[in-house]
Amino acid sequence: MIVAIDGPAGSGKSTVASMLARRLGFRYLDTGAMYRALTWVAQRDGADVSDGEALAELALEHPVSFGVNGRVEVDGADVTAAIRAVEVDRLVPAVAHHPEVREVM
Repeated sequence: MIVAIDGPAGSGKSTVASMLARRLGFRYLDTGAMYRALTWVAQRDGADVSDGEALAELALEHPVSFGVNGRVEVDGADVTAAIRAVEVDRLVPAVAHHPEVREVM
């Protein structure tokens, strides 16, 4: 079973989702963190956030993984704090809206 929770930034989606998953015994996957991580990679590599195909390739080349305690990792590095930077916040919508990116994620 897959349960998706959508809503605006800061509305408590992650909090509710993780509590619900814990209560139901489900696994919690923070897809928002995945898009943030890809945005961080794009920023790090100087990728054009308007190029959906290039971003999808980056997503394939640098898969996001989740470590212990929900730590977010890319290329073996912990990027949990870095993906919450203001610059990443600003660019996430531009990255996440591409159908090519959404398909890979």
